Amino acid sequence: MSLRNYLDKIRPNFEEGGKLHAFKSVYDGFETFLYVPNETSKGGVSIHDAIDSKRIMSLVVLSLVPAMLFGMYNIGYQNAVAAGKLADATCMGMFLYGLLALLPNILVSYIVGLGIEFAWAQWKGEEIQEGFLVSGILIPLIIPVTTPLWTLVLAVAFAVIFTKEIFGGTGMNIFNVALAARAFLFFSYPSKMTGDSIWVAKDSIFGFGYTLPDGFTMATPLGEIAQGTAVQASFNDMIVGLIPGSVGETSVIAIAIGAVILLWTNIASWKTMLSVFLGGTLMGLLFQSTGATPIHWYEHLVLGGFCFGAVFMATDPVTSARTETGKWVYGFFIGAMAVIIRVLNPGYPEGMMLAILFGNMFAPLIDYCVVQSNISKRAKRAK
Repeated sequence: MSLRNYLDKIRPNFEEGGKLHAFKSVYDGFETFLYVPNETSKGGVSIHDAIDSKRIMSLVVLSLVPAMLFGMYNIGYQNAVAAGKLADATCMGMFLYGLLALLPNILVSYIVGLGIEFAWAQWKGEEIQEGFLVSGILIPLIIPVTTPLWTLVLAVAFAVIFTKEIFGGTGMNIFNVALAARAFLFFSYPSKMTGDSIWVAKDSIFGFGYTLPDGFTMATPLGEIAQGTAVQASFNDMIVGLIPGSVGETSVIAIAIGAVILLWTNIASWKTMLSVFLGGTLMGLLFQSTGATPIHWYEHLVLGGFCFGAVFMATDPVTSARTETGKWVYGFFIGAMAVIIRVLNPGYPEGMMLAILFGNMFAPLIDYCVVQSNISKRAKRAK
């Protein structure tokens, strides 16, 4: 209660006429993040749910924690494997190394993104929106740990300004903000996002980890497939996540824990999630039967960002389809498109990023067609 009392005590400074009135949006942002607003609407509203958007964002961040923690461990694990020191490395040492390697990316993502949102809210005289709470942690998890911080600053700024704020802020964006940041990096600085030299952290940090040669390379399984070489990782490693890749995308188990949290709390749509896997399965089976892909259909579902995208990206309630039938079509489209891109275009061995961005683009059209179909059916019944 001492924190609540302190906030109430300083509130007059931020009200109209207070000496800090110019920063009222900042105060409101912190207060509503810490406490549920003790205010009720006077009229003209409909209550849809007992949970507000900040609590939804908090639950999504909680669901991302398993993937983030495993990603930290995997950073240290891949560094130790590359150095040939796995037998000498400890689990805690590898985790701490990964923590130290990933922490700057997380800090830069939040400082830049929230800084722009705070400044935008002050400039517009509006409340601070909470959407970047999730995007801020998603961005470091879907890029290589070796991504230069200066490019991350540019990507976050681009995503927040041009993908979110100019469309009206949280809830108004057409494309997923985190994926927009990744797309910016992918197309603007391809050498920092693709290739075999970016997936393993190469420098020791405060005595943790090992320093690798500058020319050291290690390919991801999808990168090996694109190069026409055999995949070195076992299926067990693919499930557990002990393979090179973007920080939060490698462990199917950690992602599955997050999926359970999202589904149990009704934050994410099981229809969208399931249909992504159905679409990927169908296209994987089709390409496997024709010999167009050298791996089994189920390996497409556990490699790269497929699972992570299906659970955390495709289910974004703002940029995905909202009609119940549309969710099936939207998810199936993304899953199928991801495998199609992987198999038919070696230049984009991942596929999931472009598939979801295409899905975001077509989501309004999918919903429109579903609604119009329902209208037509009801009109026929009325006759």
